[in-house]
Amino acid sequence: MFDDAKYNNKMSKTYEVFQQELSSLRTGRANAAMLDIVKVDVYGQKMPINQLGSITTPEPRSINIQVWDSNNIDLIDSAIKKSELGLNPQIDGQLIRLPVPDLSEERRSEIKKIIKNMGEKCKISIRNIRREANDELKKLAKDKEISEDDVKKKEKIIQDYTDKQINVIDNRVESKEKEIMTI
Repeated sequence: MFDDAKYNNKMSKTYEVFQQELSSLRTGRANAAMLDIVKVDVYGQKMPINQLGSITTPEPRSINIQVWDSNNIDLIDSAIKKSELGLNPQIDGQLIRLPVPDLSEERRSEIKKIIKNMGEKCKISIRNIRREANDELKKLAKDKEISEDDVKKKEKIIQDYTDKQINVIDNRVESKEKEIMTI
């Protein structure tokens, strides 16, 4: 039998991933989530920084990483430098300070494009989930497991989920763009 809740759940998870990606963008204000996308090659695997030290934001324009194992300091330093965050780590013993510079107008425009791109990718994923649901409905109708009326009802439900999620994504993109331009 067709389970529309499964597809609604998939769409919600897609949105959650989009939210995480957005929170990792550098917006000119220090945010520990910015470092979530940085992975450090340590102990034979890639690990997020928050598993190698404690991350704090003592001021709106700086992030501190208290590294637990001093052998990892240089690895974390180089991983941050290689990332697209544009941050320049300052090492002070086992503490890594990351001053977060103001965003230039040019960088804000770049970030706006990145946000639009992320939103577009998320909307494409949502539409792919809708197509997957509709394909399953067509197969069930073809195999005579579900009536044409039920197919129409379920397609409408899936379309409503899709419209709702795309609306939420558009609103989130718009609010994030405003946030970028007002900092």
